Amino acid sequence: MSQKFIPLSVPNLKGRELEYVTHAVETEWVSTGGSYINEFEGKIATYVKAKGAVSVQNGTSGLHISLQVCGVSKEDEVIVPALTFIAAVNPVKYIGAEPIFMDCDDSLCMDADKLIQFCQEECSFVNGKLINNKTKKHVKAVIVVHVFGNVANMEKIMDIANAFNLKVIEDATEAIGSYYTKGFYKGKYAGTIGTVGVYSFNGNKIMTTGGGGMMVSNNEELLKRAKHLTTQAKSDELYYTHDEIGYNYRMTNLQAALGLAQLEQLENFIKTKEENYNLYKEQVNDIKGLSLLSFNDNIRSNYWFYALYVGEDYLLNRDEIIKYLASKKVQVRPVWGLINEQKPYLNNQTYKIEKAQNYLNHIVNIPCSSNLSKEDVRYIIDCLKNPKRV
Repeated sequence: MSQKFIPLSVPNLKGRELEYVTHAVETEWVSTGGSYINEFEGKIATYVKAKGAVSVQNGTSGLHISLQVCGVSKEDEVIVPALTFIAAVNPVKYIGAEPIFMDCDDSLCMDADKLIQFCQEECSFVNGKLINNKTKKHVKAVIVVHVFGNVANMEKIMDIANAFNLKVIEDATEAIGSYYTKGFYKGKYAGTIGTVGVYSFNGNKIMTTGGGGMMVSNNEELLKRAKHLTTQAKSDELYYTHDEIGYNYRMTNLQAALGLAQLEQLENFIKTKEENYNLYKEQVNDIKGLSLLSFNDNIRSNYWFYALYVGEDYLLNRDEIIKYLASKKVQVRPVWGLINEQKPYLNNQTYKIEKAQNYLNHIVNIPCSSNLSKEDVRYIIDCLKNPKRV
């Protein structure tokens, strides 16, 4: 009997998804109107303990609107991670601003110490504005990505942001359900600490609406403006009067119906993913040359993605292990290419990119779906224990 294909990360649709979506279809509320959207926004806000939420078409559109409601303009600069998916940075260019690329720490999230160094040593604080000494531009905001369900060092990041009047946009697209269990922000969820946070419900995320995303904030005026911009900036809905350029970014009722059913299962998804992570880790870390990256010990992670570090003393290198596991019908992938090395960003400023380069060369993401069986995990571990070049 041939081995079945084990995908990297796929949806788990075993709850009330069909029931809710069918109801939306039967009532003919399938577009950007319908009760499921408001209900989903409310339940996400309640779950993460935020004052409110605004649905969007995807995480990228949420970041685009977040930059706008934070007042970032084409004259400004935004500090961003080098190691992340490019969708975290492209919205900076959408509005004509410029990114400055920052290194990661061992959590794969932005290095807060280097962020502090950059602000203190490479910039000047003039009349309440952080000015980049090199470009003379206003550094207005920082986009912090909570990578793979980890949570960045928000204590240090918020301290430096408050000191230099920076807006903090939390890209929590990979981290819904992750929260602090210790420290100053104990009990605070990823996405609810900065000025605004953004979640993604793409098909590979821990919970999905197919596409879709959500903005959350504790600033109600900011949320009101975000909703205005995402619904074509109508100042009069009856007479179609628009007071600025808006966007067709609102989630559909069908997506929200799916999302509600997924949210009902989220804690169970996290429990399963934690169990599978621990099963991987206790065996993988005994294999010479391999280790599974840890999540920070001051958080409850959602365990979205598992990062396998392929050391120099393992038989296979990063690319060889990807090829080998593919031959075993196991889908894996390398971590994202560094954004500062992508063609559109080659001329942008970088700051001490060191660890990100190392992790780029050594990380492989391994299957992590919430419907991944223990048998599948053990099969993958057995493959890793018996590597072969193909």
